[in-house]
Amino acid sequence: MVIEMDFSLNGKMLKIEIIHKKNKNLYMRFQDEKTLIITCSPFVKEKEIVHIIQKNQKTLEKMHFKKIQEVNKEQYFYYLGKPYNKIFDGLTKLPIFTQDAIRVKDEKTLEKFYLQECRRIFEAELERILPCFQNIPAFSLKMRQMKTRWGVNNYGSQTITLNTELLKKELDLIDYVIIHELCHFYEPNHSPNFWKHVEEYYPKYKEARKRLRG
Repeated sequence: MVIEMDFSLNGKMLKIEIIHKKNKNLYMRFQDEKTLIITCSPFVKEKEIVHIIQKNQKTLEKMHFKKIQEVNKEQYFYYLGKPYNKIFDGLTKLPIFTQDAIRVKDEKTLEKFYLQECRRIFEAELERILPCFQNIPAFSLKMRQMKTRWGVNNYGSQTITLNTELLKKELDLIDYVIIHELCHFYEPNHSPNFWKHVEEYYPKYKEARKRLRG
């Protein structure tokens, strides 16, 4: 048996679907950005569920935000700060951009294109920025997906690694991360002296950091 009801979360009206099962505990998950699924024992009354929802508003807001991100990730292709609808036609091997969409053969072809663009754009921006710096040792550029960092400067191995997720951000934010990592060749820490170097090459670095966090 499924019971439906509405509830407000962060100013938005969403739907709840209550599914009764032989559960000892109550479980909550977002099916999509509009529907919260609650699985619980038949003995849990609706009044109790409302109380639990009210008590866990902050947690639900975080869960809802995460679900929205997941849905957007599946629906859109983010490229240099702009979302594009994905159109898979089974034919187009080289992706074609229109004003608000990208047309390509399939998801695998799109993923390959994304990594190629990471390499192309990261190397081009690094080549453009590097002449502004002096006394930078020879280093190699690597790329990989990272969960908690936009870039890493491994001074010991003379390697700079950039997060492939950066390609989803605006070009000036990619530049900021490159400058940030290059400045670590001067200061391997995040001391005040390090941030002075960053500010010299990227005066609005504080704004850039906020945008990256957002």
